Amino acid sequence: MFIIAGLGNPTKEYEGTRHNVGFEVIDRIAEKYNISVDTKKHRALLGKGIISGRKVILAKPQTYMNLSGESIRSLIDYYKADEEHELLVIYDDISLDVGQLRIRAKGSAGGHNGIKNIIACLGTQVFPRIKIGVGEKPRGYDLADYVLGHFSKAEQEKMEEGYREAVQAAEMIVSGELEAAMNEYNRRKKE
Repeated sequence: MFIIAGLGNPTKEYEGTRHNVGFEVIDRIAEKYNISVDTKKHRALLGKGIISGRKVILAKPQTYMNLSGESIRSLIDYYKADEEHELLVIYDDISLDVGQLRIRAKGSAGGHNGIKNIIACLGTQVFPRIKIGVGEKPRGYDLADYVLGHFSKAEQEKMEEGYREAVQAAEMIVSGELEAAMNEYNRRKKE
């Protein structure tokens, strides 16, 4: 069983914000593979399906971003999944340009509180992740206000391409092609 968790905040007020790009990608994967993400378990909205011949769980933790690890820990334990090979976490990154992907097999939280909590709850930094750039916080902006803000129309267009690529990268990672996904999507985009 492969768990794909997209990070975000529940409730309507956070829809479409920079911090909810993980949820956006899960929604697109669900749509492409006709998976209903509507079961409430493990403090998440879940959907079960098949991607590349492999059983998957799509998860949108409902704990709010900073406690995402509680939901993911529960999923890992319940499905007896190996986080190094059967977990993929998708989330926003303010150090990347809008729509830019960065795929890693492991790493620190890099200041992201959702990832910090996942690392604390799992007791390891070794799990694959897809980071999606939401752009750097402008000078003078409060970080929380920035990541809970919405994209401009121009940014939204770049994000749509980023979401498409994130779905493709997730498919590759589920298929066991993490290295290939890193080679394909970690390149800088040309403006």
